Amino acid sequence: MGPSATAEFLRVLAAKAPATTDQQHPRVILLSEPGIPDRTASLLADDEAPLAPLREGLHTLAGWGAELLAVPCNTAHAFVDRFRAELPVPVVHIIDATLRAAMRTSPEGSWLAATTGTVLSGLYQRRSEELGHPLFVPGDEVQQLVHETSVLVKAGRPGAAGAVFAEAVQALREKIDAPVLAACTELPLAHAAAGLPPEQMVSSLDALADACLAELYR
Repeated sequence: MGPSATAEFLRVLAAKAPATTDQQHPRVILLSEPGIPDRTASLLADDEAPLAPLREGLHTLAGWGAELLAVPCNTAHAFVDRFRAELPVPVVHIIDATLRAAMRTSPEGSWLAATTGTVLSGLYQRRSEELGHPLFVPGDEVQQLVHETSVLVKAGRPGAAGAVFAEAVQALREKIDAPVLAACTELPLAHAAAGLPPEQMVSSLDALADACLAELYR
């Protein structure tokens, strides 16, 4: 799901690992399954097409010997949460990890930048309310730009994605001057392509990597 975002997650995981030799890095088992149906499309259509392949994929990883699971796709968690309790090993939850990172970076609040499916699922809104973190949700016009950004990254068009995302971020920050919470794992790639200041974004990829490493190096 999101091959480019998955590759970036592995890069970030390696870059952030407290390792000085190959042998000090964590063992990683990767299952990159691009055939899983579009998560946003399924949420909008109220169908469960991604559910079975997501469940099968995570059980497969556990069967291969994975002791800790991570899914570098925010929208997928709308389906993963339905069966997470049945998995034989824990899942590092990207929504919780990202919101906790946002709370450290910007206690006064952040903009939710996510796919339309993630926004409609309410995953971030519910958890941010539980944690007491102010989360600002874009209006429909900017939301379309944010979602388009994700689509362009998936299409292998980072330059176009960066231009669209820069427009969206400018519109958001003109309304409320707060960091953008990149709650879609394609968005950090677009943010970098746009040349936007790193301190203006909370990356769900970085947050997931940090949370995984915190578990792996305890």
